[in-house]
Amino acid sequence: MLDRINLKNILVLDIETVPQYAAYDELPVEWKELWKKKMARDIKEGLTPDGLYQRAGIYAEFGKIICICAGYFFENGTGLQFKVKAFYGDDEKKLLEEFSEALNKSFSTDDHLLCGHNSKEFDFPYIARRCLINGLPIPYLLDNAGKKPWEVQLIDTMDMWKFGDYKNYTSLNLLAAVFGIESPKDDIDGSQVWSTYWIDKDLERIKNYCMKDVVTDAQLLLKFKGMELLKPENISFTN
Repeated sequence: MLDRINLKNILVLDIETVPQYAAYDELPVEWKELWKKKMARDIKEGLTPDGLYQRAGIYAEFGKIICICAGYFFENGTGLQFKVKAFYGDDEKKLLEEFSEALNKSFSTDDHLLCGHNSKEFDFPYIARRCLINGLPIPYLLDNAGKKPWEVQLIDTMDMWKFGDYKNYTSLNLLAAVFGIESPKDDIDGSQVWSTYWIDKDLERIKNYCMKDVVTDAQLLLKFKGMELLKPENISFTN
């Protein structure tokens, strides 16, 4: 797999999102009604809008991005290296501006690719939508309006693993276990991001978790290419 793709042209990314408000009760009245309509099916099954609100972070209309981590491969005298940079904070617009500027500066040619796990369904469209909501231009690699399918510069390790089988979802954590890659869920997992942000107010912990996901997906790419995993000393992090 991926024989024709140069690792140095790939930027691996992952995002973390939360609801825009800490609790349902804090939503403006009109947004409470919009949330009820969005969750109408689940509410009919006996769940409450309040109880469902922790899910709001997965919807770009009701959530916000608090962290984007992106990693890239490069070579030096000691072999293949991987560096991860984090863009994170409470100010989503500032975060998106900084990420977009860096992306357009370093990954903006027709040779470059963005990669994530389930990112075609979540991360990539979420970033694009939140850019528009914040009045920002969509970064070049994510602006796919009018592009033909073969011109889209997005790849997804979950899609690769499916081999055309679209019946089920395979988590990054499961694939890490399958390929003997260290689990990124050794501290928190996605279900705990809401409480870690709004209750614990520990954005650093979320950032570290997001960075681990990027490294895991990068390791998975190497496995897909039949290559050796990166050693810890060949992975570096920066804010």
